Amino acid sequence: MRTEDVRREAAAWIAADPDAEDRAELTALLADDGPEAAAELADRFAGRLSFGTAGLRGAVGAGPNRMNRATVTAATAGLAAWLLSRDPAAAAAGVAVGCDARHRSEEFAAQAAGVLAAAGIRVHLLPSRRPTPLLAYAVRYFQAAAGVMITASHNPPGDNGYKVYLSDGAQIAPPADTDVEAAIAAVGSPADVPVAPADSPLISRAGDEVAQAYLDTICAEVGRAPARAAWLRFVYTPLHGVAGELALRAFEQAGYPQPDLVAAQFDPDPAFPSVRFPNPEEPGALDLALAQARRSGADLVIANDPDGDRLAVAIPDPAAPGGYRQLTGDQLGAVLGAFVLGRAAADPAVRMAEQLVASTVVSGSLLSKIAAAVGAPYAQTLTGFKWLVRAADLRSDVRFCYGYEEALGYAVAGTVRDKDGISAALAVLSVAATAWSAGQSLQDCYDALEQAHGVHLTAQLSVPTEATIDVMSRLRAAAPDELGGESVVATTDYTGGWDLPSADMLGYQLPGARVVIRPSGTEPKIKAYLEVVELVTGRSLASARQAAEARMSRLRAGVAELLG
Repeated sequence: MRTEDVRREAAAWIAADPDAEDRAELTALLADDGPEAAAELADRFAGRLSFGTAGLRGAVGAGPNRMNRATVTAATAGLAAWLLSRDPAAAAAGVAVGCDARHRSEEFAAQAAGVLAAAGIRVHLLPSRRPTPLLAYAVRYFQAAAGVMITASHNPPGDNGYKVYLSDGAQIAPPADTDVEAAIAAVGSPADVPVAPADSPLISRAGDEVAQAYLDTICAEVGRAPARAAWLRFVYTPLHGVAGELALRAFEQAGYPQPDLVAAQFDPDPAFPSVRFPNPEEPGALDLALAQARRSGADLVIANDPDGDRLAVAIPDPAAPGGYRQLTGDQLGAVLGAFVLGRAAADPAVRMAEQLVASTVVSGSLLSKIAAAVGAPYAQTLTGFKWLVRAADLRSDVRFCYGYEEALGYAVAGTVRDKDGISAALAVLSVAATAWSAGQSLQDCYDALEQAHGVHLTAQLSVPTEATIDVMSRLRAAAPDELGGESVVATTDYTGGWDLPSADMLGYQLPGARVVIRPSGTEPKIKAYLEVVELVTGRSLASARQAAEARMSRLRAGVAELLG
């Protein structure tokens, strides 16, 4: 876009922007003739934040390509129009609205509530600074028509987002997301969108009753602490996010001891001052928690991400740097799957053939073996919990029992139809406490699973590129015959849909291994997910793991060469 066009668009945006500080921010950029200001303006008007994975997400600032009151106003007006057009009863059912502690989250939640109320839709406004799983629960608690959560999850500190849930308590999914996007595009100037005052009779402000109902539910579904749990020593951190208060209440209500808190990271802080990147998957994010664990000799470390929907766990490992090692999402996913299925199998009233468990196409396959061993059905979905928690929705013979994805997301309590780092933490504590009372550890629990079902070693590889479309086209035009010295025996192109919705993704099956390749949905990179399986029969677990590591090293090199 030409400079004069950008400046003209910026002037028009300023005239329509409902926020005085955002108007002043853009006005200052327009007055600055420097190249940095010009580049910043061009980026802010390069397009409009698109309604992507479950909603909007982007940097906070003025302009259509940023998160601000104007974009929240337009998004909410579009959502309101869509809700009313498909079901007039949605106005009475209302929309649950919540927010985390990121920059301007409370302001954006209040704006969304005002726009909904002005459209005649009842609003169930949660207290501020609450985790995302509570909002997902609140949608079903209030029997609302939808939910809106202001959060950017584990994105960088400068970001915020707008996450939408449907009446079933799960994240918005096709075709509803494209319909809402079209309704947002049809909204005119944000200045023309009516906004009800904060004291509107249509805006109901929830107290603690929703949080207590949530805690009662997850504690009942996951179960109380096992015997001798009081001796378990664990470190906990919410990474400057909003899960801390509810997590501590959950631990206490379920009967677990007070954790050793990482005090410097307990209070919500949108600047995330003690971490380079507020994502527990990133190296260094758990450094303070691990240091505290070393000082106290903790049995495990538990961390939630900033909005509380993900869970990271680290365990003692003398061979690891610093004496602790973080479990991968696939390892913890298998342990939690075995826990949930084990509880179900122990209940004589439960029919295991009805207990569906699910993971994504980029997650490891160990869960499928665990499920088969106890007679439970297993399903594979596309990435994202909007698919995982709906894995049983079109089947009358099963119910959703458990689901996970390798990116540290777990659904262990069926009432919350999304990943939930707090209920997952309760499940981890139950497994750890039960193992501890038998003189074992979480690592022993995982070892037993691989001893029974084989070593399932998973890894990821990311290749930065601005030409993701070209790379995927090249791979489709010429599938590899081998990777890492092993033959590719089958190729799956997921754009055909197969048993899943169409996705820009390729899968390669090798003897005892597989590779899935897809473009990142948020960054300019190609991501590859690798798995190597080695049976343990006739050798030690350590020997099988060494063989898996050697094969993974060769496979990783082969995939890197393929993508490079």
